Amino acid sequence: MGQDQTKQQIEKGLQLYQSNQTEKALQVWMKVLEKSSDLMGRFRVLGCLVTAHSEMGRYKEMLKFAVVQIDTARELEDADFLLESYLNLARSNEKLCEFHKTISYCKTCLGLPGTRAGAQLGGQVSLSMGNAFLGLSVFQKALESFEKALRYAHNNDDAMLECRVCCSLGSFYAQVKDYEKALFFPCKAAELVNDYGKGWSLKYRAMSQYHMAVAYRLLGHLGSAMECCEESMKIALQHGDRPLQALCLLCFADIHRSRGDLELSQLKLHCLSESIYRSKGLQRELRAHVVRFHECVEETELYCGLCGESIGEKNSRLQALPCSHIFHLRWGLLGGWTGVGRVSAGHCRAQLA
Repeated sequence: MGQDQTKQQIEKGLQLYQSNQTEKALQVWMKVLEKSSDLMGRFRVLGCLVTAHSEMGRYKEMLKFAVVQIDTARELEDADFLLESYLNLARSNEKLCEFHKTISYCKTCLGLPGTRAGAQLGGQVSLSMGNAFLGLSVFQKALESFEKALRYAHNNDDAMLECRVCCSLGSFYAQVKDYEKALFFPCKAAELVNDYGKGWSLKYRAMSQYHMAVAYRLLGHLGSAMECCEESMKIALQHGDRPLQALCLLCFADIHRSRGDLELSQLKLHCLSESIYRSKGLQRELRAHVVRFHECVEETELYCGLCGESIGEKNSRLQALPCSHIFHLRWGLLGGWTGVGRVSAGHCRAQLA
């Protein structure tokens, strides 16, 4: 496969990936990797594979391609390519929570002579290092790294990097319990997405919404937290971003726990988890999840008092009363009969979509 054909196939894969045909894109890129002898093309397609597996949460695969990319960069004998591949290796280890390795590879990046580390990629290296220090709870060094990355972003007018740093700073301040700043930085990230992110991946909007949801919950603004988390989950489902889906599920559980509606939280998590398994075609996991759900229904007696059907098995609207009875909304619309007496329209209503 020649250089021109390699370039065409890489672009074809990018178009498929951007249209959410991820598996087809991966197949195209893997064929390029198998057939192309063009080192530049191989290096580029390896970068695509690293990014794609990162966004799908396949971190071991991400690491595997990052290691191959380093070997390719060495064959090219180009310090800039070597820097990029070491950065991907650092990010891979960061995702796998190998934080000490991440810091070591980041230091290697910054120590490479004659590269773009001082300009284009230096901020990304500092960001990855900050995330690793945060994972180790070394808060002072994490903050120093984030501030350094933010300076790179401002000096180079890199709004995309600034957005990523703001999301990380939101996580940082949530952990140190400065909840006002934990909200400020994700809100800033959301503003950057609105102002500059027309051509960006939707993952930037999804991540800013997720971090806003976390901060709103910590501040007790549960309605706003739910709206942001639902927006983030919607994008994560569209793009197959399983790590973000998992984070959103945890956030939903925290929101419902803060509200005190523990039974409704189980139902919400069931509906979302089932949709994830079904969209991915994971039949074995789906069957196991449904079995666990029915066990939960039996244990908590989550049945409608009128129709007798289990609540939450289907994505239906529900109504909860102050007396803690939950029933299908269709019965509530027929006069408010709950099986234990009529309730007035003044009773509070909680609906679960």
